Amino acid sequence: QVQLVESGGGLVQAGGSLRLSCAASGRAFSGYAMGWFRQAPGKEREFVASRSWGGTTIYYADSVKGRFTISRDNAKNTVYLQMNSLKPEDTAVYYCAAAAGQGINKPDYWGQGTQVTVSS
Repeated sequence: QVQLVESGGGLVQAGGSLRLSCAASGRAFSGYAMGWFRQAPGKEREFVASRSWGGTTIYYADSVKGRFTISRDNAKNTVYLQMNSLKPEDTAVYYCAAAAGQGINKPDYWGQGTQVTVSS
């Protein structure tokens, strides 16, 4: 059974930092891109960032460029999202996702989500 388990969410003040982790298990993830989406209350789920298996293809949403950094440890099947200079508008449930190929436009697998709340 494939599982993506997020951790690292929490409450932080504006300007602060958080690091999310997503550990994948249940199958081999070589050739899979992994990344993050988020969903704020009353809004649709939106793409945040993704990184291919080899690390050669990395995408960021414009809203997080320069503030968020995605990385992954393939030996651990884990992807990370370092979030700096957080803003109240970053408040959302953050979901980990994995998809075959270079991006995560159509995820094959989803995590359950972790809440990130940024106070002003």
